[in-house]
Amino acid sequence: MNLQKSGSKSIATRTFEETPIEEGFIVLTHKNETDAVENLEREIDSSYIQFHFCTKGTAAFKFNQGSYTLNIDEETSLLLYNPQRDLPIHLEIQPHSWLVSLVISIKKFHGLFSEDANYVTFLTDDNKDKKYYKDGKISPSMAVVLNQLISFNLNNSIKPLYFKGKAYELLSLFFNRSEDADIEQCPFLVDEVNVAKLKKAKDIMIANMAEPPSLQELADEIDLSLKKLKEGFKQIYGDSVFSFLFDYKMEVARKLLESGDYNVNEVGLKVGYSTGSHFIAAFKKKFGTTPKKYVLASS
Repeated sequence: MNLQKSGSKSIATRTFEETPIEEGFIVLTHKNETDAVENLEREIDSSYIQFHFCTKGTAAFKFNQGSYTLNIDEETSLLLYNPQRDLPIHLEIQPHSWLVSLVISIKKFHGLFSEDANYVTFLTDDNKDKKYYKDGKISPSMAVVLNQLISFNLNNSIKPLYFKGKAYELLSLFFNRSEDADIEQCPFLVDEVNVAKLKKAKDIMIANMAEPPSLQELADEIDLSLKKLKEGFKQIYGDSVFSFLFDYKMEVARKLLESGDYNVNEVGLKVGYSTGSHFIAAFKKKFGTTPKKYVLASS
């Protein structure tokens, strides 16, 4: 079945920006930059799986004429699938909120995991005809991809190819997250005190990204052993401490370059690179192009 657009009677009615990836697979993005709640609607039939990611702000999905609500908050994801009935999108998106959604047909999706269906829990024989709702946290590596999708500003001629690559990368990261492991597999997560310490570690690294502490200094500051810092950080954030920091620094650098307020050397210094050449090499490693070329392509 085809996906059909639907209108809305809401005063602040908006539509998603849609990018077809291939048959049975589209990316929907929306940035509510206003001070008003916006309403988005999109017909989705029962043969599609929906992956929703809120990168900023908050939104609410309304079902059964508004009688049931599922919230999606900043830095969280929501997977929706119900083979028994259509699940049209009726979304109330709060002011200054951003959302990215992947909508993919079950036929297409089965093809991606045909040899590993048991790895994806709702594709197993026991679950394949059951409805499935799952929320989760957006990992730092997923956040980078999501921001690249919602802030796309390269040449429109490459947009379909760019979005296709990023959409598949996002799906891969979604099903590879350590958060998907249960408590028995991740006993470290049972200890809420340690989780709070690891969140503090993340905040410390972000606050001091230009001159971050060493891992041992960080472990001492949050009062955890070096081993628990390394293991716990990867379990919660899906990446090592410095790999997480690298992704964060490159995303900050990208935004600073796009602002046009700083030259390449100034951006490099702000994110902790003492020489322009080191920053250029790091930026190219992350984004596949130099800062200068990125700015030229963005302008």
